[in-house]
Amino acid sequence: MKLIVAIPGIGAMNFQSFDLNLLRILDSLLILRNTTRVGEAVGLSQPAVSAALRRLRDVLGDPILVREGNLLVPTDFALSLQEPVHSALLMLEDALSGGGGFDPARLDRSFVIAASDYFQEMLIPKLAASLSAAAPNVRLKVLPPRSRDLAAMLTSGSFDLALSIDVETPGWITRMPVFRASNAVVARRGHPYLGGLQWGDRLPLDVFCGLPHVIFSVNEEFAHMEDAALARLDRSRHVQLSVAGYHGVGRAVAESDLLGVLPTRFALSVAKMAGISVFRLPFDEPLIGMFLYWRERETRSRELSWLRNMIVEQLAPFDETNAPVTDAEFSLASRE
Repeated sequence: MKLIVAIPGIGAMNFQSFDLNLLRILDSLLILRNTTRVGEAVGLSQPAVSAALRRLRDVLGDPILVREGNLLVPTDFALSLQEPVHSALLMLEDALSGGGGFDPARLDRSFVIAASDYFQEMLIPKLAASLSAAAPNVRLKVLPPRSRDLAAMLTSGSFDLALSIDVETPGWITRMPVFRASNAVVARRGHPYLGGLQWGDRLPLDVFCGLPHVIFSVNEEFAHMEDAALARLDRSRHVQLSVAGYHGVGRAVAESDLLGVLPTRFALSVAKMAGISVFRLPFDEPLIGMFLYWRERETRSRELSWLRNMIVEQLAPFDETNAPVTDAEFSLASRE
């Protein structure tokens, strides 16, 4: 008896003559779009992956991936297969593992997360400890975002997850809020124009606007969200320096008379090491939402679900919606 199976987008196929290993390679090709990286992911040489791609083209009657410059771009037909093939492989993996037998202690794989130095400071130390205890064979690589376009980063397959503020993304990217945070003003310890102010005091607006600033920014503009708040008050400030990292803001502030603005708990965490003092903003500003992003088609992946849940759990204490930064936190950090 012949085994005939229908896959959405492919139709009826005689699976007695179809190598099911090709589906795993097809899945990886549509994610990574690079035969060398697919070979690394599935344990095959690059020539073997290229040969598998040729077989897929013959069987499916479609080019699957076409070269545009240095890129391999999937055809419309291949894109129509991406979700059903990936979901089918996940369902098969779940069925073969007994459905619910996932054990992180036995997990042996790498994850790549896009995250700024904010998350590398606030998340990674505790996450590293949790991973070492729960999944000693897991390898985690944390890289700075290479682009403001999260969709491009996730499409490339270079990242499994991304942590960022609220940004617009296409429908095939899913996100979930992880916490909301406030900002604070930072200045070097012993700043000559801030005498008499205690940590956690609200910095006077005239002082905030009268001194030059360094800001965190990943674009060409010398402005950040605080400038919009100042504009509503019919005020402005002079931004003298823009850097692409939060630690860079702290270092610049510590060696100059510049003021900076950093996420409050980040500032308190690095204050002793950086040699900075921390004050409250001179105006009210909405809490900033932080989100975890991933590819929609990987929502049911047990491995990624496990890592996502661990990240969300680790970041929960930083949610100022439920746990605002207290005067005691400012006071404790000032004494360290």
